[in-house]
Amino acid sequence: MPEASAPSRILVVAAHPDDIDFGAAGTIATWTDAGIEVTYAIATSGDAGEAFPDTPRSEVGALREAEQTAAAKCVGVSDIRFLHWPDGRLTPSLELRRDLSRVIRQVRPERILIPSAELNLDRIYASHPDHRAVGEAAIAAVYPDARNPWAHTELLEQEGLEPWTVGETWVMSMTNATHPVDITDVFDRKVAALQAHASQIGGHSDLEGMLRTWGEGNAQRLGLAEGRIAEVFQVVDTR
Repeated sequence: MPEASAPSRILVVAAHPDDIDFGAAGTIATWTDAGIEVTYAIATSGDAGEAFPDTPRSEVGALREAEQTAAAKCVGVSDIRFLHWPDGRLTPSLELRRDLSRVIRQVRPERILIPSAELNLDRIYASHPDHRAVGEAAIAAVYPDARNPWAHTELLEQEGLEPWTVGETWVMSMTNATHPVDITDVFDRKVAALQAHASQIGGHSDLEGMLRTWGEGNAQRLGLAEGRIAEVFQVVDTR
């Protein structure tokens, strides 16, 4: 299905600045290189993040938004929508589902990329509660909310946003991943995107080496040639 369809618009949903770049920046670079319009919807501004010794807490959110904006440029994305939900306090609430449904109806993507809602104790950092909350809210926004005119009726009645069905949902999931995207030729842009998150990656002495190890492991696990680098996803038919 991923190769057979050729989307013109893709929406990428995440909980925090930098989530997208760790999980999918290389894939997104391949999409924008192919002429696909990509929009980011990021639930929080990362204002509860750690490692800001020289930045007043009141300025952290703006700093992280600026870093995400710079990172997005590395992979060809300029449309970034920060939803300004409280960092570290997300739940898969009806209100979050409504806000994600709003963006889906605004962007009208054929494909959406979302976090996983699963708790994986082997990869606990990827299973941050905010990631899981956004993953659960996002899949509920895809089905049934965004396509249903009777869900969040204010979106249609007050904002004029017609229902929209997203045909494909890609999930950033290591556990259930079956679809690799070869990012070897754009790997340098993934590294550059993550380097733009200077407040977050300062503790990584060998960021490129870490990302290469992860990516080569992904590629080998899903059958790509030795030495290739991949990001991997679970692809769900949500037509």
